[in-house]
Amino acid sequence: MKSAGRRPEKDYLHVLEATRLALARGERAKARRLARLAISLAPDKEGPWLFLAAVSEPRAGLAYVARALELNPSSQPARKAIRWIMRRLPPGVRKQAVREARLPDDLAYKLVPWEDLTLRRLFSGRVLISALVLVGGAGVWLGNQPADAQQPQMASAPLAKATLTPTPTNTPTPTLTPTTTATPTLTATPSPTATPTRRPSISWTYSLDPGELTGEGRWIDVDVTTQRVTAYDDATAIRSFIVSTGTRAHPTITGQFKIYVKYRATPMSGPGYYLPGVPFTMYYYKGYAIHGTYWHDNFGTPMSHGCVNLRTPDAEWLFNFASVGMLVNVHP
Repeated sequence: MKSAGRRPEKDYLHVLEATRLALARGERAKARRLARLAISLAPDKEGPWLFLAAVSEPRAGLAYVARALELNPSSQPARKAIRWIMRRLPPGVRKQAVREARLPDDLAYKLVPWEDLTLRRLFSGRVLISALVLVGGAGVWLGNQPADAQQPQMASAPLAKATLTPTPTNTPTPTLTPTTTATPTLTATPSPTATPTRRPSISWTYSLDPGELTGEGRWIDVDVTTQRVTAYDDATAIRSFIVSTGTRAHPTITGQFKIYVKYRATPMSGPGYYLPGVPFTMYYYKGYAIHGTYWHDNFGTPMSHGCVNLRTPDAEWLFNFASVGMLVNVHP
């Protein structure tokens, strides 16, 4: 019984070491697959999130690093990774990328001397790989600690539904999503068209009359009461789908939001669950998203942690209809 109980931990450590070796050899696709597997085995440990950031495009990488910092706020490898990622972002988008990654303000300001060219040598690729190797060792050490010494998983995201458990207040916190780390050559994870924002543009009011949104062009209406999503072009309904929104314990928040990132597939996690490859995901506020669903077929009934669940074919149609920046009008 003892050895059976320890098997998941041994599996995690084995996968984490394999991830480190793949990364050191420059096998980024393999390292990315292994990092996601390690996250599924131990989502509450920082190491896999840092490795995943290392093989992601910079803006997604920041979100993964932010997740690692939530798990271990004192992580020095995560701080070095943030500065290294910043060097790969155009100056004009750096502050926005920090907000999108939901990095703590106090930490972001400390790490914002990105124009200091002396950091270029300090955060070289070689130094970063060494930091990640140290994180791998830290993961091994953490694996030997008692359960009550480890921090629980928060989110997600983005990874994650990038995602937190949502609340109906003015500062909801849903489920998901993503978080991270960096290294030499970064490549996109799912294939985002943007990245999770910390303070997206929103209005807590909503419209019940499509005529009020004439001139908006294409937009999406989410009716929580009827459990339907409708795609509009100005005041003309183009197509409508049955959905499942949040339960009473985890309601879907109402208001007007803008889609800030799209993923053809992305993992989502939260307390008690991990969902790999959630299809056709569009985040519109923090960890709240419209996405396809393969884990239930009970549409028309509130089922989610606050997201808007669609049948996968319907989600694909809506994904192709929508674009980043599109209005999402959510109302009772």
